[in-house]
Amino acid sequence: MMKKKALGRGLSALLSDTPTDDKLEVEISAAANLVATPPVTETVQTVVVNNLNEIPVDQIEVNPFQPRQHFDQDALLELSESILVHGIIQPITVRRLAQNQYQLISGERRFQASKLAGLKQIPAYIRSADDQQMLEMALIENIQRENLNPIEISLSYQRLITECNLKQEELGDRVGKNRSTVTNYLRLLKLPPDIQVALRDHRVSMGHARAIVSVENPDTQLFIFKKILSEDLSVRKVEELARQLTTTTPAETEKVTTSTPASKEISQLQSKLSSHFGTKISVKSDGTKGEIKIPFLSIEDLNRILDIIKV
Repeated sequence: MMKKKALGRGLSALLSDTPTDDKLEVEISAAANLVATPPVTETVQTVVVNNLNEIPVDQIEVNPFQPRQHFDQDALLELSESILVHGIIQPITVRRLAQNQYQLISGERRFQASKLAGLKQIPAYIRSADDQQMLEMALIENIQRENLNPIEISLSYQRLITECNLKQEELGDRVGKNRSTVTNYLRLLKLPPDIQVALRDHRVSMGHARAIVSVENPDTQLFIFKKILSEDLSVRKVEELARQLTTTTPAETEKVTTSTPASKEISQLQSKLSSHFGTKISVKSDGTKGEIKIPFLSIEDLNRILDIIKV
């Protein structure tokens, strides 16, 4: 197991040797002037300017621990055009692998956009980091982006816990969140895949998802999810529905599920029917005969079920 190192709070602590604002302003100005200069020959070596390094782009490799796999190409083109006009305003951060060989820690969008802009060099801070620190820095920078969806955040939290051997309290310190916030995000990964995809694609909100995950039964979760999509339910309505479904589980249904263990075939049939109708279906059989029970919560819910079976 990789030995974990204490890295402090958040990305700012991980990169604690970043210059102060006054110094950074001078460095950014110097970097912008250097970016605007004509391309240098391919034999150029790294130039140091007030602790800011100008590194040839062909000496930098991407971060293998980058949690974000997709970059919007239109956004990259817009950024590259801005770089051509204004230069690199915020330097990237790299670690040195060998002489004239570096690896990204943060700033892959700026790095890719700079290559699109045709830059030969890019301003960068050089930091010391092992593989675990690289992963942690990349994940934390990813989490601190403003356009992440809740599932991306949840997956990043989970990776920090499992791959960096962090406890939830430590994770909260790293990302500047309290433990309850971290827990709420991690719980989203317990939702059925259909709901996770909808949350990722912004078809349901974080508030909707938190209300759904308060219900333990996956079939009931899917039922609530389908009602959100079909009836455009508000978060408050979903919270009320979740409470209702949690407190009104029919005793008879519970009796059926606990009295006689269902066969594998019956269990699979119940699961398929529950998914199809968006509600908990009870199937009881003695091998030759039996019954199927389809509960409904309201007249509207009954009409929905009747529409499905075309009655």
